[in-house]
Amino acid sequence: MKNIILFDSETRDQLLPLTFTRPVCELRVGILTIREKWERVFRSKASFITQDYLGDKYPIAIGTDNYIINGSVLPTDALCREIDGLQNNEAILCKGDLIAARLNHAQFMNLMGEKDIDEIEGNEIEKPDFLKISHLWDIFKFNDAAIKSDFELLTAGRESQALSASNQVIGDLSQIFLEEGARVEGAILNTMSGPIYIGKDAEIMEGSLVRGSFALCEHSTLKMGAKIYGGTTIGPHSKVGGEVNNAVIIGYSNKAHDGFLGASVIGEWCNMGADTNTSNLKNNYEEVKLWDYSKQAFRKTGVQFLGLIMGDHSKCGINTMFNTGTVVGVSANLFGPGMPRNFIPSFSWGSTAGYVTYKLEKAFETAQRVMERRNIDLSAEDREILKHVYDQTAAFRTWENTVVK
Repeated sequence: MKNIILFDSETRDQLLPLTFTRPVCELRVGILTIREKWERVFRSKASFITQDYLGDKYPIAIGTDNYIINGSVLPTDALCREIDGLQNNEAILCKGDLIAARLNHAQFMNLMGEKDIDEIEGNEIEKPDFLKISHLWDIFKFNDAAIKSDFELLTAGRESQALSASNQVIGDLSQIFLEEGARVEGAILNTMSGPIYIGKDAEIMEGSLVRGSFALCEHSTLKMGAKIYGGTTIGPHSKVGGEVNNAVIIGYSNKAHDGFLGASVIGEWCNMGADTNTSNLKNNYEEVKLWDYSKQAFRKTGVQFLGLIMGDHSKCGINTMFNTGTVVGVSANLFGPGMPRNFIPSFSWGSTAGYVTYKLEKAFETAQRVMERRNIDLSAEDREILKHVYDQTAAFRTWENTVVK
């Protein structure tokens, strides 16, 4: 059994606000998170090299023989063989980026202490076959391929639970997999473009229209009459209705009512009010610009379809309309008419009429109530993480002298 340590590279800053509250490897791409993929292929438990303030919740476990792997990389058979073949003090590189290395305890401690280490031999991969999440839009852009890969990984040699005769299947029934306790009634399931995975105790309600590739993770619900297009993942303990196209909900979040969500990524503990809609294509069909935290400015993305990026614990009220390429930070609360601006800082409270700061203790109270509904406590580690994000993002809240009473 390998001691796997997944590390954050400089890519982490390109994945904010989602990585304010988690290491890169905890992002969900496909059915599984990146960490879960590595743990399954190597049948080992992974630990983390991440930001110091995340360390209590995501600790590191150092062994005598350590395989450190880039947490933004999705595993493939070929890459796993390369990692299996690593000798001590060998590394795998791709276009100058460190992909993986094997280090003994002394070498690893020197590396972490920024001390000199013995020369490491680097093996360059000329033609990589793996996917690497380098930008926020890569999450939904690569999601179709990742669902297909995870589907093979999770279902190989296993038999699906029976699919009720009340459903209509278009395509190959073998491309639909129901885990134990999954329920599907009166739905139309189309696997012509990709598989459909329904997790443990998840439910697709009657009248839903689903095109693969699609993943509904454990304990999640697809509401009546939902319309789901391919390349979509709904993470665990979530409720989703309306129309969704090529979007990823990491988990524990709700978009339970009508409205459109496309080319988007939603964090954990988010809630989207009834008839919330996102634009994912500009009227002039030009490439979308997106807020870049590292540059503190909007940057070109090179993509034409890009909707909403929403950080953990953020909420929006009914009839909210998000413009193309909108970034909402952590623990923001939005409501009211009109389109919010394309960048909403963390711990914002308000509407197009103006914003004030969402007081930290009030944010804690809301988070606690929301998490209690899933029988989860807002831990001391969670509070420290949110406090750090609150402090770290203060500069973006230009109205900082005003607070919610």
